[in-house]
Amino acid sequence: MTQTSALRQFKLPDVGEGLTEGEILQWLVAVGDTVTVNQPLCEVETAKAAVELPSPWAGTVVELLFDAGTMVDVGAPIITIDVRGEGGGASPSPAADPGGSGLIGETNANGRTAVLVGYGPRTTEARRRPRRTPEPAGTPVPAPVSDDGPPLLATAPDMRTKPVRHGGLEVGRQAEAAALSEAAAPAREAAPGRRGPRPLAKPPVRKYAKDLGVDLATITGSGAGGCITRADVDAARAGASTAVPTPPAAAAPVVGGERIPIKGVRKHTAAAMVSSAFTAPHVTEFLTVDVTRMMKLRTRLAGRPELAGVKVSPLLFVAKAVLLAAKRHPMVNSSWDEAAQEIVVHGQVNLGIAAATPRGLVVPNVKDAGRLSLAELAAALGELTETARAGKTPPADMAGGTITITNVGVFGVDTGTPILNPGESAILAFGAVRELPWVHKGKVRPRQVTTLALSFDHRIVDGELGSRFLADVGAVLHDPASALAY
Repeated sequence: MTQTSALRQFKLPDVGEGLTEGEILQWLVAVGDTVTVNQPLCEVETAKAAVELPSPWAGTVVELLFDAGTMVDVGAPIITIDVRGEGGGASPSPAADPGGSGLIGETNANGRTAVLVGYGPRTTEARRRPRRTPEPAGTPVPAPVSDDGPPLLATAPDMRTKPVRHGGLEVGRQAEAAALSEAAAPAREAAPGRRGPRPLAKPPVRKYAKDLGVDLATITGSGAGGCITRADVDAARAGASTAVPTPPAAAAPVVGGERIPIKGVRKHTAAAMVSSAFTAPHVTEFLTVDVTRMMKLRTRLAGRPELAGVKVSPLLFVAKAVLLAAKRHPMVNSSWDEAAQEIVVHGQVNLGIAAATPRGLVVPNVKDAGRLSLAELAAALGELTETARAGKTPPADMAGGTITITNVGVFGVDTGTPILNPGESAILAFGAVRELPWVHKGKVRPRQVTTLALSFDHRIVDGELGSRFLADVGAVLHDPASALAY
C-alpha cells in the first residue's frame, strides 16, 4: 500500500490579548523541511511583541502561505504541513493526540521551549477537534486546485480566499465574489471607472503587486475561478492587461525619503499614547536633585559581593526610591476604572521600565518589585532591559503594570513631560546626571545633579499627593541613608 498525504494547515493564533492581526517577520522553516512537534515555525510580530509560533504537528512543510513581511489576520492559515502515517493514513502527532505525551511548552531536541510567548507552558494535553459528519457514501468531493502549489485535500479550505461562515459552514469567498462580480457586470459596463468586488488573489500575489505598484482591480485573473496570478501581475506591469485602469492614488510624492507602514508595536504604542493623552488629565511636576551621595554609594555598592555580576546603575536607585515612595503613598500606585466608577488601589507595585527597541517603545514591568532585595531588583532590571532590546519581551511581561519609570537620561536628556502608560496613574522621567555648579553648605561647588519629572493622573492624584510623592523620591536620591526612616 502506498503512502497518502494528510495535509494540516496551521492557523495564526491570537498570541496576545484580543489581537486581530500579526506580521510574519521571518520564516524559520522552508518548503520541504521536516519539522517536529513544538519546533518554531516562524516569528510573528503582534501589536505587543515578537513571538515564535511552534508547530503542533510533526511532518513535512508543503507550503508557506504568506511571505515574510505580510500582515495576517488571526485565524488565517499560514502554513501547510504534510503528516504521513506508516499505514497510508495520517499519524496524529503527540500535540494533536489526546493520548500523546508531547505538549506545547515542552523543551524540544534543540533545547528550546516553544510556547506562545507570554502565556507559559500548557499544563493540559491538547484535544483533537471533533471530526465533521462524513458525507454520504458515493458523494464525489472535488479536490481544490492551486496554481501556485500542490493540490490540497478535498477537506482543506481554499487558501485563495478568506473563508466566510454561513450556517456554521465555511464557504469560500471566491464563490461569493464571483456572484457579486456577475451581478455587478452591467454597472461596471455603465461606469467603467467604478470598482467592483475585491479582486481574487493569494496574499503573496497581493504583496507582489503592491511592491510593484500594480492595482489588482485593473487585472483580469487567468487562474482557476478568476484568481489573479503572478503572471497576470507581470503582464499588467508590462502593459499587456486589457482591463480598464483606475485613476492613480492621490498620495503626495516622496522625494528622497520613504514611507514606513504603521504596524506592530509602533501602531499599538501610538494608539495607547493617544488614548492616554486624551483620556487622563495629565499634570507634570519637576524636581532638580543633588545626587552626589547617591553616586558615591553606587561606587561603594558595586564592589560588594552581594551585587557581583549585576549592573549597579543610577536607574537601580531611582527604582528603589519609587518603590519606597509608593509604599508611603499607595494612591499613586492605582488605576481609574471608568466602567465601575472606582479607583483601584493596587496591592503590589508592578514596576514598568520604558525601553526603546528597533520596533518601537515597549514597557515591560517587574512583577511585585517591592518584595525584591536590592540585588534581586538589579538582576530583574538587567534581564528586563536586555530582553526588551533584543525584541523578545513576552506579552505577559508588558501586562499588569502599575507605575512606570522612563530613563531619558541615557540619551543625554535632562528631562521631559512623559505620557502615562494606559491604566496607570503615574510615570517618572529620570534625566541625565550631570556635574553642575551647586550651592552646597553655603558655597558653590561642583555636584552631581539630575532632574526628575513626574506626570500623574489628576483624577486620582491631586497636587499635594503628587508633590509629596516626588519629594520623597528626591529625598532618597539626595540622601540614600534617609531610606532607613521609610
